[in-house]
Amino acid sequence: MTTNNFGSILRQIPPAVWALGFVSMLMDISSEMIHSLLPLFMVTTLGASALTVGVIEGMAESTALIVKIFSGVLSDYLGKRKGLALFGYTLGAFSKPMFAMAPSIGIVLTARLLDRIGKGIRGAPRDALVADITPVSIRGAAFGLRQSLDTVGAFLGPLIGVGLMLLWSNNFRAIFWFAWLPGLMAAGLLWLGVREPVHHEGSKRTNPIRRENLLRLGKAYWWVVGIGAIFTLARFSEAFLVLRAQQSGISLALVPLVMVVMNIVYAVSAYPFGKLADRMSHAKLLACGLVVLIAADMVLASSMHWSVVLAGVSLWGIHMGMTQSLLATMVAHTAPADLRGTAYGFFNLVSGIAMLAASVLAGVLWDQLGAAFTFQAGAIFCVIALIGLAWRPHTSPR
Repeated sequence: MTTNNFGSILRQIPPAVWALGFVSMLMDISSEMIHSLLPLFMVTTLGASALTVGVIEGMAESTALIVKIFSGVLSDYLGKRKGLALFGYTLGAFSKPMFAMAPSIGIVLTARLLDRIGKGIRGAPRDALVADITPVSIRGAAFGLRQSLDTVGAFLGPLIGVGLMLLWSNNFRAIFWFAWLPGLMAAGLLWLGVREPVHHEGSKRTNPIRRENLLRLGKAYWWVVGIGAIFTLARFSEAFLVLRAQQSGISLALVPLVMVVMNIVYAVSAYPFGKLADRMSHAKLLACGLVVLIAADMVLASSMHWSVVLAGVSLWGIHMGMTQSLLATMVAHTAPADLRGTAYGFFNLVSGIAMLAASVLAGVLWDQLGAAFTFQAGAIFCVIALIGLAWRPHTSPR
């Protein structure tokens, strides 16, 4: 693709998609400042085990994905997306002070769940909103752009966290308080910078989960749901990347750099691979992403040396860039326009259950058999997902 074509496609992407990308970026700066340090805070300050970290992360991430079904269905019923998204971003912002004040694992869990409920409320309406306002021909590019901006926040957050850890002498709680500010900015930008599409404002209300509506989702959509679930089993919580980095022996303040590296690679790769999804087979691109994840797992399993860990998390970031916006695009292509919120909701419900199972299993394997076996198990689930890609209905997308 030429530079001119690349720039032309960026100019075609609606301004609201850019605004949603910057909203995601600000919220990810806020969230990742906390999340990149939270496993260390739980283990070193509160005395938690790897299993406890896995349970909390699994419950948190699965809660976010499961809640999306309710917000997605509600956004289809109301014919509006922005209000739900705004509520979700606001709830996420106001959960941040709880981390700073948490005296125990129980309060950390409560704060993490509230934070992820906010993410769940905003996720499906936001993704459906991107699909609503973007022409089909550049939908992959639009999802890739929003994901790239989101991921810029995901590496700036840990980077700011590392700087503040060095500046404030490993004061976790002061950094958690500081993380509140970009969260508030995200909610404000969404409120002022994004308008509801006109065709949704006047849409007729119907019940999205009536039997005839769910049947309209079709085999191709449910195949995407199944593949997404198996894929999630292979990609357990990124908290275990942080714990692997801790084992490398580097300074505690520098451990979050592992998330900086992963998310820089993720941010750089998400838009190009999103655009590529508009031009090639979705199943083939997803298969390539699974192969890269297998490579990442095997590298991370092979050694705890810091250089090997960084190589593994870089491969992890490439696979995220290849697959995350792709899965969102696949859902959009297989779901009717008036059921997109519901479609994203069910997709994330199933993925949320898989995320909980994967993170708990990873915590058990980590405590009982070690880090290497945990990553090797992830590679095995990748192989299962590849087998699932080889068997797909004729109506499946591209």
